[in-house]
Amino acid sequence: MTHEAPRKRADARRNEQTLLDAAAAAFVAAGVDAPVRDIAARAGVGVGTIYRHFPTRADLIVAVYRHQVEACASAGPDLLAGTASPHAALAAWIDLFVDFLVTKHGLAAALRSDDTTFETLHAYFIDRLLPVCASLLSAAVTAGEARPDVEPFALMYAVGNLCIGAGRDPRYDARHMAQLLVAGLRPPPPAA
Repeated sequence: MTHEAPRKRADARRNEQTLLDAAAAAFVAAGVDAPVRDIAARAGVGVGTIYRHFPTRADLIVAVYRHQVEACASAGPDLLAGTASPHAALAAWIDLFVDFLVTKHGLAAALRSDDTTFETLHAYFIDRLLPVCASLLSAAVTAGEARPDVEPFALMYAVGNLCIGAGRDPRYDARHMAQLLVAGLRPPPPAA
């Protein structure tokens, strides 16, 4: 006899979604060390509710991170299906990817910490987002809208590097720099 994992009730899933959204907003505003009471206030729940869902801060950080990776991953196919061109879909997805990267205040330090809870997050990030980037880039190449000599990992790595230090100086706009990078993916015009 096999037992399936119990499915969460719809209201429990909504409550968890509300907590994750509130935690994500708090992390953007104050970093991953945002007080749990602030997250609870944003979600309109008591502190105990957060601890019931996420017993440790690390559990909450991981859940928010995974939730946002999934949102970024699921956006790729939707953008490809609903955008005028594959290059435009890729550009829109890169904008979402930039937003994801620049709003992770303190997460890089947490990922480098000794907490074993964070060990698998980078691999998860790559496993979920690299295929999405590859699909979008491949569609743009097939449509003749992107150069064929760019690897998806290299593109994600380049965007990640453009996002380092975003928010430290108002003269630097990571999104604008990533948009320039994506514009540079277009193939050169044919020789006359």
